[in-house]
Amino acid sequence: MNATGTVAQITTLATQTAFSAWALANDFLIVLVLFILLFLFSQLVGRGPFVALLISLYAGYAVYSVFPYLSSLPTTPALTAFISNIALYAALSFIFFIILRRVIVSDFLYISGFGLAILALLGAGFLVALVSHAFSLTSIYQLTPALKGLFIPSYFFWWFAGPAIGLLFLAR
Repeated sequence: MNATGTVAQITTLATQTAFSAWALANDFLIVLVLFILLFLFSQLVGRGPFVALLISLYAGYAVYSVFPYLSSLPTTPALTAFISNIALYAALSFIFFIILRRVIVSDFLYISGFGLAILALLGAGFLVALVSHAFSLTSIYQLTPALKGLFIPSYFFWWFAGPAIGLLFLAR
């Protein structure tokens, strides 16, 4: 084989590898962005507020699921319905965050940096699973096959329970 053929093969392999890496990164961009936001939140604001945020996500969903006026929210178009449901959930979670922030004192809480990264990843997975299953994200956006495989309905419980289990084992 001549040098031109070898260079062409290397170029083709490099291009395919770069496209594969970009496709994989693009598939998990949603999770990656949420992970970075949660991790930065934990680093900038502190461990206590981060734990309060994780617990408020659960409390917000509990109240959202029994909210008596869900039928009053718009149902069409799909984007408006999605945004109104997310806004209601975010408002309820924010109320619980304010309450929990006053209760959780970070002086008695220790989570390592690695533990914070794991909790941020579990929190990102929790949010993606919640949005894709409870708020019907599929009506406005189709997850990529790789991401859809991670968040299939039979895994929903584990993504939902992940941050709580992580807090149980990582917070001291």
